[in-house]
Amino acid sequence: MDGPPGAPAPAIETTGLSKHFGKVPAVDGIDLHVPVGSVFGFLGPNGSGKTTTIRVLLGLLNPTAGTWKLFGRPMPHSAMQILPTVGALIEGPAFYPWLSGAQNLARFDAAGPHSDRRTRRARIDQALGRVGLTAAAAKKYKAYSLGMRQRLGLASALLYPRDLLVLDEPTNGMDPQGTREIRHLIQELAGDGTTVFLSSHLLSEVEQVCTHVAVMSLGKILAQSSIAELQATGARRLAVETVQVSVAATVLERLGLTEVKVEGDALSARLDGQQPEDCCRALVEAGVGVRSLTTVRPTLEDTFVALTGEGFDVAR
Repeated sequence: MDGPPGAPAPAIETTGLSKHFGKVPAVDGIDLHVPVGSVFGFLGPNGSGKTTTIRVLLGLLNPTAGTWKLFGRPMPHSAMQILPTVGALIEGPAFYPWLSGAQNLARFDAAGPHSDRRTRRARIDQALGRVGLTAAAAKKYKAYSLGMRQRLGLASALLYPRDLLVLDEPTNGMDPQGTREIRHLIQELAGDGTTVFLSSHLLSEVEQVCTHVAVMSLGKILAQSSIAELQATGARRLAVETVQVSVAATVLERLGLTEVKVEGDALSARLDGQQPEDCCRALVEAGVGVRSLTTVRPTLEDTFVALTGEGFDVAR
């Protein structure tokens, strides 16, 4: 997918990317386009192929078919040049349990191709501070909670400045405060120009932090666009509050609105191209006392369910 002349190459671009395990297609011919500087939400239920896709992008799995580029450079041919600019947290980090958080990061840092021993301590302290682990730097990893382990994994990805940060369920095991802190960190990194590719089940978090999104199911991409464009494809609903819900429901159905739902003193209906002001006028002319009338755009969860036809594990 080519951009306008002079536009930067996408941070991630795949063409027909596939990965089969035996005869089973875990990833089935996907075309991803992740703009530089975006916070890109990668959504899908368990088993949809998200983690397999990420592992292929990072060179941890060989694809069955298709090609991919990072920042316009063909992979895996350019891996040695590109991957040092990419940080990643995938399927939970692996650390030495008997070492402290700081000691584990020191080993990660020493393994880096451009590690400078003279500035190692400063990098480690900065990375721990960014994820809120300064006070636990000397604590052994085996004593870390699940949320702390996720934070340390993120710290390992932040030891060096990154052009691309790939995060697979980064807030897994975190409490609400930790989740907010990671959300703010992602926004801070994006503000500094880092492209963030975020695989998550937390739709509300994705909705708050991401600029773009792709929805994956059964190895295929069902939709991808900016958050605003994706939600705009869903049907708006009209929400009305009145004590005369039966009369109001009849009026709205007569106007051609569908999926009319009544709950107590409130009802909602799918607008299907009708104008809310026309609906309000018709209700008032029918003698309905309208307490409130608003239009509601579909949430990301509504859009996901409409695309996949299934629920979503929002609590994971």
